[in-house]
Amino acid sequence: MAINILFTCAGRRNYLINYFKDALKGNGQIIAADMSLTAPAMVDADLAIVVPGIYENHYIDELKTIIVEHNINAVISLNDLELPVLSAHKDELEQLGATVVISDPEIISIAFDKVKTFNFLKSIGLNTPLTYTNIDTALLALKSGELSFPLVVKPRWGSASIGIDFPESVEELELAFRLQHLKLKKSILNQASQVDIDNAILIQEKLNGVEYGMDVLNDFNGAYVGSFVRKKLNMRSGETDKAVSVIDEQFEKIGRTIGTQLKHIGNLDCDVFMAKNQLYVLELNPRFGGGYPFSHEAGIDTAAIYIEWLKGQTDIAKYNNYKSGVAFAKCDRMLRIKDA
Repeated sequence: MAINILFTCAGRRNYLINYFKDALKGNGQIIAADMSLTAPAMVDADLAIVVPGIYENHYIDELKTIIVEHNINAVISLNDLELPVLSAHKDELEQLGATVVISDPEIISIAFDKVKTFNFLKSIGLNTPLTYTNIDTALLALKSGELSFPLVVKPRWGSASIGIDFPESVEELELAFRLQHLKLKKSILNQASQVDIDNAILIQEKLNGVEYGMDVLNDFNGAYVGSFVRKKLNMRSGETDKAVSVIDEQFEKIGRTIGTQLKHIGNLDCDVFMAKNQLYVLELNPRFGGGYPFSHEAGIDTAAIYIEWLKGQTDIAKYNNYKSGVAFAKCDRMLRIKDA
């Protein structure tokens, strides 16, 4: 059975394009869509298609055309900002015969809105950093000793570590908070932040500890499958640059709690800190993240698992050979792109 998969907002995720191509073994095509033909992932796809920006009125119509013309079996988004857009149109896209591997709008909202993330994690009994949207409340928490410097100031609806500051004094906090509000109006995050623009910047407790990434995998019905953890050895531009795989029951318990309570669809990328002798969950990203290759190379072939599920198969045990202590590092490579 041939499977054709459309990756939207393909960007720089060449590794995913190639993992899925390997898993298909020639029985289908990988189509990459992006608003720029020079996006690196377009090079490795079997077919590259330029589409409008995700906030353009005819963006969904363009996706519908691609689904029909290229007999698309599955649609997978690779960009945080697109997730709310695609999720809102999931039903109408699936009426054309493609499985849209994305969670329902409320689940996307919980993950995308970091205040909702904070509230959700607390409600299911997990530790997460103290979080504020009001600077006066944060200042009172500092005065009472509940909060201490350094802090994190970042967009409430953010992506890929865009616009993060780490103030170490009240003066720096006030300046960073005001500046973030000004910068937000000029950034790619402005559209997503219009829901509550006056409370669109967060002040958050900064944890000092060891950072981990965790992929929490659910099936296409939202049932928990497993958790796959990596200890981050180095970060670059908000993404994991070096990491080593970990198998630890503490993380498995947290991953299972998140997966069964959130009921997301497919892969969920999480940030977890070991601090104060406890595990804290920071972020929930219901998509493939920049750390997925480390999980893949350590033995969990989520690409092949997705394809089995698309074929209606449920026996995926042979694609899970996850091992601890497997270390990898990313490196850059040059790609010849089409003339801009």
